[in-house]
Amino acid sequence: MITRRTFLIATATAIPAATLLTQPAAAAQPPVYATDNIAINGYDPVAYFTEEKPVEGVADFSSEWDGATVLFASAAHKEMFDADPEKYTPKYGGYCAYAVSKGYTASTDPVAWTVHEGRLYLNYSRSVRALWTARRSSHIKSADANWPSVLEG
Repeated sequence: MITRRTFLIATATAIPAATLLTQPAAAAQPPVYATDNIAINGYDPVAYFTEEKPVEGVADFSSEWDGATVLFASAAHKEMFDADPEKYTPKYGGYCAYAVSKGYTASTDPVAWTVHEGRLYLNYSRSVRALWTARRSSHIKSADANWPSVLEG
């Protein structure tokens, strides 16, 4: 026999569950993390390699990368990028490397960066970069396995 209490509990849990089932699927993420269509928050990806530090780019020197605009600090950096974008673009479309290793996407801070084995990795913050660095090889392996399916939402 169903009591009033059992009915109320069943109804209270069924309604939110039904609501979850009818929610639209999350929209797919774009392949490049960008703010206002500017990748890497306007920082020059080549500078991480040539100057070993983050350097802001300028609108005078820009290129397109998977639908986002990349800014450079100089014409020389733009030329280097255009000749070999794969070499300079951050892994995982500029999304947080740690987040991708855990199966989701997150924004990045251009000062939370690492160049490892010739590839640029960005993270959400310096503290997240420290977590990522502590088990870098494991995180890269997991992130490589998760990319690009994490974009599906």
